[in-house]
Parts: sequence; C-alpha cells; structure tokens
Amino acid sequence: MIEIRRARLSDAAAIGSVHVAAWRSAYPGILPDEVLMRLSPERQAGYYDGMIRAGVGIHVACAGPRVVGFASGSVSSTKPGAFAPADGEIETLYVLDDWRERGIGRRLMSAAAIHLASAGCASAFLWVLRDNPSRWFYEHLGGKPTADSMTRVGGTLVAQRAYVWSPIEKLAQATSQAS
Repeated sequence: MIEIRRARLSDAAAIGSVHVAAWRSAYPGILPDEVLMRLSPERQAGYYDGMIRAGVGIHVACAGPRVVGFASGSVSSTKPGAFAPADGEIETLYVLDDWRERGIGRRLMSAAAIHLASAGCASAFLWVLRDNPSRWFYEHLGGKPTADSMTRVGGTLVAQRAYVWSPIEKLAQATSQAS
C-alpha cells in the first residue's frame, strides 16, 4: 500500500536520496556525466530540509516507512522578468525506478495540484527537460505544451518545455484518469 502525505522534516534525507537516484536514472545522455556524479544526497537533503521548514508544499509517496517518490509545488514566482504561464508551479516530481508504472506519479501530481488549489491557484505548470523520455507522462495527464526555453543545469545549457493545466482541477483529478 502506498501512502501519499505531506513531507516531514524527518523525510528530508530520503527525499534527497530519491532526487539524486531519479536524476542519475533519467538524465544520462541529457546531462553530462560529471553533473550527475557531483550530485549529493546530503546536499539535496539540506535543500529539501529548508524547503520543508519554509512550508513549501512537498508530498511524499511512502511504501511503509520508505519514501519512494515525491513532488513539490508552490505559487508561481512574481519576480520581474520571471515567466509564469500559470498561478502555481509544480517544481519537482521524482519516483524511484522500481516504483514507476504504479500510479504513484499521478497521485503525487494530484496532491501537488490540490495543495496549489488550496493556496488559491487556478492553474498550474511545470518545466520538464525536453529530451526527458518521460515527458509523455505530463501530456497523458492533460498538460498542454505552452513554451520552450533554455536553462542551465550544472553549467550545461539544455532545452526545456513548459506544460500547463488550466483549470487546475484537471490535474487535481489525475488519479481518476485511466493509466
């Protein structure tokens, strides 16, 4: 049985480990090997510890006591020059390889959307690396490709694509959609 719940401070180390494992699995050939090898579960844990303490909406998927995936989302940035095609942004979604294809990603996306809707967001978006072979997942959930841009990851320029859900309820109901 998989439980989806709000992240606790005690989850930060596991979230950091999932982040690193997911990047090392998803991005070979997309990001340089040096970038992937420099990833540190401990550094990521510190980052997520700070996010949890700041109240960022992070949800975890747990198989018993083990965190096997997570998603995070927050109200879109209002910084001058920031591109925000929707009210809320889903910043991360990572599920360990052995736990994929079980509906966990859909449930985490739904939890993030519900969190964003409760914060007053009427729509949501996310960025995905354009060469990520799992980007079809966001299209399957009804995300509409909205914009393409370039971003730097570990000093490497890579293409990314924004997907938008409007109204946000389309994403909040993701768990009821067919696999």
